[in-house]
Amino acid sequence: MDQPQAAELVARAERLLEDLERLPDGAARDTATEAIGALLDLYGEGLGRIVEVVAERDSGELAEALASDELVSHLLLLHGLHPVPLEERLMGALDEVRPYLESHGGNVELLGVEDGTVRLRLEGSCSGCPSSTVTLKLAIENAIQKVAPDVEAIVAEGVETPEPAPAGPALLQIEAPDSWTVVGGLPDLNGGGALLKHVAGEDVMFLRLNGSVYAYRPVCPCCHESVVEGTLEGTQLSCPECGVHFDVMRAGRCLDWPQYHLEPIPLLLDKDGLVRVALGAAV
Repeated sequence: MDQPQAAELVARAERLLEDLERLPDGAARDTATEAIGALLDLYGEGLGRIVEVVAERDSGELAEALASDELVSHLLLLHGLHPVPLEERLMGALDEVRPYLESHGGNVELLGVEDGTVRLRLEGSCSGCPSSTVTLKLAIENAIQKVAPDVEAIVAEGVETPEPAPAGPALLQIEAPDSWTVVGGLPDLNGGGALLKHVAGEDVMFLRLNGSVYAYRPVCPCCHESVVEGTLEGTQLSCPECGVHFDVMRAGRCLDWPQYHLEPIPLLLDKDGLVRVALGAAV
């Protein structure tokens, strides 16, 4: 079973539990709920003993390998047995998404965690790119949700929004995991350059620069032709039709006409090379 299948299995179990909770009051529902609770306690006790044995004999490598498996990590979190402290998991999640934030001229700092609430500070912005705030929030929220579903709330300072916001720090509402589409690995990009893939009914252009992967809609905003076959020199991608240049590492800013930019698409790259994109977030 690969990671996407494991993630779907977790989601299915959660949906079934929600369906069970919505059943009318009755002895059958109460018995089913009690049986599930007993099974969870039984498996939790067994996992707890396994974790204790591993902790006594492991140098840290096995614990790290178990924690990096999405399904195992979910089970450990469910029973409060995750071997990696919450703050360390959060730092890892932010490091994973930081290249994408930097591509928008932004960054993020973890201020602390208290009573299930994560406090962050967002830095920088993407001038002239109206999708910047939305895409940066979505990338951060989902990166944290993936490694720390036990987090109850995320509060960010320094958030710039295109619409008026209430005074004080903005609360980032965590999006549902199915807002991200799994693309898989991109071995064709190992040598750099651009790659066009059809993802969930849409064309997406992927580029690899300096070890980081970026995703854009492949349409030039100036001539409305495809930029996939354009020349990539350093961080600049030129449109093969009209010749304008875009900075791939700065959210697709047009270097010739500042009012234009390519449409960036939020992207997460797992440690095992699995790529996920949020198609609905770009504008």
